[in-house]
Amino acid sequence: MNVIKKTALFAALLLIVYSCNNAGGGSNEEELSESKNLTQYVDPYIGTGDHGHVFLGANVPFGLVQLGPVNISQGWDWCSGYHISDSTIMGFSHMHLSGTGIGDLGDISFMPVTGEVKPERGKPGDPDSGMYSLFDRSTEKVRPGYYAVHLDRYGVDVELTATKRAGFHKYTFPKSSDARIIIDLIHGIGWDAPVDGDLVQESDSVVSGYRYSKGWADDQKIYFTAIFSRPIKEFSLKRHDRMHNNSKHGFVSGQLLFDTSENETVYVKVALSPVSIENAKLNMATELSGWDFEQTIADADAAWNNELHKIDFRTGDACVKRIFYTALYHTMVAPSEFCDVNGDYYGTDKQIHREASFTNYTTFSLWDTYRAAHPLMTIIHPEKMPDIINTMLTIYKEQGKLPVWHLMANETNCMVGNPGVCVVADAMLKGFKGFDERYAYEALRNSVMLDERGQKWMREYGYIPFDKENESVAKTMEYAIADWSVAQVAKVMEKADDYEYFKRLSEGYKHYFDPELQFIRGKDSKGEFREPFNPFHSVHRENDYTEGTAWQYTWLVPHDVEGLVKLFGSKATFLNKLDSLFIVSGDMGEEASPDISGLIGQYAHGNEPSHHIIYLYTVVGEPAKTAEKVREILETMYTDQPAGLCGNEDVGQMSAWYILSALGFYQVEPAGGHYYFGSPLMDEAFINVGSGKTFSVSAKNNSKENKYIKSVTLNGKPYDRRYINFDDIRAGGVLEFEMSDTK
Repeated sequence: MNVIKKTALFAALLLIVYSCNNAGGGSNEEELSESKNLTQYVDPYIGTGDHGHVFLGANVPFGLVQLGPVNISQGWDWCSGYHISDSTIMGFSHMHLSGTGIGDLGDISFMPVTGEVKPERGKPGDPDSGMYSLFDRSTEKVRPGYYAVHLDRYGVDVELTATKRAGFHKYTFPKSSDARIIIDLIHGIGWDAPVDGDLVQESDSVVSGYRYSKGWADDQKIYFTAIFSRPIKEFSLKRHDRMHNNSKHGFVSGQLLFDTSENETVYVKVALSPVSIENAKLNMATELSGWDFEQTIADADAAWNNELHKIDFRTGDACVKRIFYTALYHTMVAPSEFCDVNGDYYGTDKQIHREASFTNYTTFSLWDTYRAAHPLMTIIHPEKMPDIINTMLTIYKEQGKLPVWHLMANETNCMVGNPGVCVVADAMLKGFKGFDERYAYEALRNSVMLDERGQKWMREYGYIPFDKENESVAKTMEYAIADWSVAQVAKVMEKADDYEYFKRLSEGYKHYFDPELQFIRGKDSKGEFREPFNPFHSVHRENDYTEGTAWQYTWLVPHDVEGLVKLFGSKATFLNKLDSLFIVSGDMGEEASPDISGLIGQYAHGNEPSHHIIYLYTVVGEPAKTAEKVREILETMYTDQPAGLCGNEDVGQMSAWYILSALGFYQVEPAGGHYYFGSPLMDEAFINVGSGKTFSVSAKNNSKENKYIKSVTLNGKPYDRRYINFDDIRAGGVLEFEMSDTK
């Protein structure tokens, strides 16, 4: 990798265009705030470095298609297929994940080349091996809905744009009698492996096919059709010898030959469908019937602008504005629409469902996103909530439980707990309609009453013993959060017995509290604490905690902070221990998860179970401490550089924390809509909450020094709560913070 690494390092240095250190030079804030072009503030490179794992390429909000480059490299930092350190491209695939800790997808890859090449990964550093090309990052251009790069090896300029279900390619070739476009159905990203596939040339300008694969999503199917702007001179199909037992056609790749003059352009339109080639053609005819590439770019830009305008975020700091709108952009890569324009979708029950009455979605990274990304969605995307909940209820109908980590009609069961329960309960408690509430409650109740994944031990012991189940503490803590959410819905629906039952289960965390050491720690089935005990130590997915330590999991009680305080004996003792979290240091061990990142003491902002902790100070009446730490994180752990995230983006959660915190509040409880105050970063923000209403937030006298909230008014009247209710946000109105440098 020496050649690649050296090239990548040089390219990465060329990339740095903006810096927070010189942000705002020559900017005119009045022009910025009045601008309709918010996509200019989005920098898709943010999060492509370090361990951010974000998608880079062309897409539209919540689209099925994410069309972008795939590097030759494989590994944890290539979960999206792309990393800023890499200077290779082996193809442009139509589906990617963004910010995950596991790699998958990378389906239906196209690669323009000159000369005959083998559709292989090749050997890094050997320019004659495989079909990949090096590229110079100075030729790479990316903005929402558009990607471009020059492939050095082949002298081809590539430009990409997209609709929800179709990718649009523009290849500018050199003069060649051997210009080719490779359709690669073999390679995917990360865990993905092909199972079956086929390509058929239907005419002199149309090729269609499908790809079946397995990986993180165990049974994935995607169909496509591709239309070329000029006749294909020759089409050749190669069936590879790595056959799967159940494959019908094997693993295939195709090469399409063209004659090209100097700077001749070949356009390719590729539409996808999870159902059939026929539906892919329908998606094409509906979304991308013409050949106006520039108009498609403009339409994609308009789609992004429309969604970014959900929040008019005003600040005199150009760097902060870039970080904010890039974060907002990242929260809308997924969930992705997983249905055709006629409503057809492929279900978790492995059946095709026709003309659904709702928009079906996929890519639910719920262990992450239930904490902030979904609470943000309830504010700025209320119109999508009925479809999101109906999708989850349909998943429940088809698999017998609400989604845990759902991908491409597959339940991955990734991570722990019942996070889908929290999302559905949150929507119900916030009063969203458009779905069957009785059926939703059935889904909530039945999902938390299953015997799988250690839940039966919760009912038998009130907690999960470590001698019965791995990651016992993390599972109990997360199940307790979901049980509390069910209890709150039961209370509203006047189901008193259920309320008492699930409320009792939600207190399962109390079994683990060690009053002597003041930590949440594992217990066995006899009620004995695990020995030996080291609160700093972590073994990735193999001890009592999931990607964490006792220092972090002791605070994972967002649903019952008062109960946690009582375990410590007093508020003062609770606060003393919480203060210690941010200053202690210790060795987590060689087997600790790399996800435990973004450390302040033992607080780990790079991983989601920590995201509510800072706001616990506000919950217990110490908002100044929340303000100090919120500002520290906003200003030091988010930047406008490629390594601008301190952990995996996790399908929008890391960014959603920034957005809510920059607005001045964050939902702590998993459901219900209490958004606790922190320290707003903007001067003023106008939030489109739907139904023609706007909720505005202003921070008077705000500055780096004036980070403490001195007073609050709501609609001009003094406001003495430590949080804002979702109902007050949804109603529209004006929330005003008076800021001060005094605690």
